Amino acid sequence: MDINFNINEDHNKLLLSQLRKNMSRIRLGGGKERIAKLHGDGKMTARERIDFLLDKPGDALEIGAFAGDGMYEEEGGCPAGGVVVKIGKVKEKLCVVVANDATVKAGAWFPITAKKNLRAQEIAIENRIPIIYLVDSAGVFLPMQDEIFPDKEHFGRIFRNNAVMSSMGITQIAAVMGSCVAGGAYLPIMSDESIIVDKTGSIFLAGSYLVKAAIGEIIQNEELGGATTHTEISGVCDYKAKDDQDALDTIKQIVDKIGSFDTAGFNRIEASKPKEKPEEVFGILPKSRSDQYDFHKIIDRLVDDSEYKEYKANYGKSIICAYARIDGWAVGIVANQRKVIKNAKGELQFGGVIYSESADKATRFIANCNQKKIPLVFLQDVTGFMVGSKSEHGGIIKDGAKMVNAVSNSVVPKFTVIVGNSYGAGNYAMCGKAYDPRLIVAWPSAELAVMGGDQAAKVLLQIETSKLKKQGEEISKQKEKEILESIRKRYKEQTSPYYAAARLWTDAIINPLHTRHWISTGIEMANHAPIEKKFNLGVLQV
Repeated sequence: MDINFNINEDHNKLLLSQLRKNMSRIRLGGGKERIAKLHGDGKMTARERIDFLLDKPGDALEIGAFAGDGMYEEEGGCPAGGVVVKIGKVKEKLCVVVANDATVKAGAWFPITAKKNLRAQEIAIENRIPIIYLVDSAGVFLPMQDEIFPDKEHFGRIFRNNAVMSSMGITQIAAVMGSCVAGGAYLPIMSDESIIVDKTGSIFLAGSYLVKAAIGEIIQNEELGGATTHTEISGVCDYKAKDDQDALDTIKQIVDKIGSFDTAGFNRIEASKPKEKPEEVFGILPKSRSDQYDFHKIIDRLVDDSEYKEYKANYGKSIICAYARIDGWAVGIVANQRKVIKNAKGELQFGGVIYSESADKATRFIANCNQKKIPLVFLQDVTGFMVGSKSEHGGIIKDGAKMVNAVSNSVVPKFTVIVGNSYGAGNYAMCGKAYDPRLIVAWPSAELAVMGGDQAAKVLLQIETSKLKKQGEEISKQKEKEILESIRKRYKEQTSPYYAAARLWTDAIINPLHTRHWISTGIEMANHAPIEKKFNLGVLQV
């Protein structure tokens, strides 16, 4: 291996180490003291509850671990958005599990909490898999009620989705293991079956203090909405559990009886590991996001036996399209080539840029995968579409639109992995979040932005200096340099994969070596939902 390999490896492993450190912080939720208080009350933490429930906790996929990270510092922070979401197997059945974290503001809902819960429900709906709610929440975080209450993608959408999933036959189970108040009280009764833990679980539209203030009635919370009340008097809940573990065991017993499902019929054979060493991706992926490298080498370390059949290998070479297998599943890979290449005319083309012929090739390949019912995997390291008079005259907008059209109308499940750059319209064409990938994850090396940092900084510098000059301020070279550095710093923070993950633009930041597991589990999950639509590109400017 050359010196650059070692430099790259050190850099990327340092990014991975930082990811692990950040995850350790997130897993503490509201902190050790609050965890100890929860244990003192005889309750398990959200993560402990999920781990107890799942067959193999280590195999589970965590969605939105960094949701809300750094977003609510004035309110004391909101680790993981105050709710833990994992996809894993309960009694050998894939489920989505949603657990309120009572160590974070007593499980109160921030705006990002609602967004994360809706993402969990979206995954269950798209893939027709059961969803389990472990409820322990004080309700809406009142100081931010205007950002969570009335809009389409706010708190109320949760209950609308409960009703929709019920009509679709998607199993929903709720266990009330702490507070379940106000609007949130509708969740257990809108689920198929509900459990409530004695003495610690409670459900009511209004607690004892509000009841006294509203109608003058004096009553204790346990009598008002405790486990005995709701399993023996109101009939709101179906099962009374003696403690958290008893409630989770009841869920296991319910899930164990769920019948088999109709499959989508995605092709799978016995899995095999890549022949090339997956850990070598750390040395292949450059330290600098602008450096060139051969993306074939990344694919070699992701697919079974390091074997794949490349489609139109010598045409439109700035995008790699290939049939392969990942953990035995047949997949169609669409990846950005990141090295400088020559086209058929001998012209040099930049790596990471989508050219007209590449967009055309990808459109055809996506159509082929839809026809053959093959899931699509998009591997992003894209700087955008080619610009300039030659590209514009050649119809780059038209060809790019065809690719976006194909991605938008694709009916097979799509999975997106952001390996490096994810800039501008390239993010869209390569199945960014707006194009409904079943799962979208980022490596620690990822960057998401409307354009590259240096380009953006120079454009923003021109705007800023022009504004200051209009205000009569003289801009020295030193002042210009200070402004540029300030812009670069701010822009760098906003392109970070953590910034994107905090806002749920991605589902997770993952160890590159876990990519195969994420894709395999994603396809297994998608196989629960037979394809009901036909692929149709609609109207195209050919």
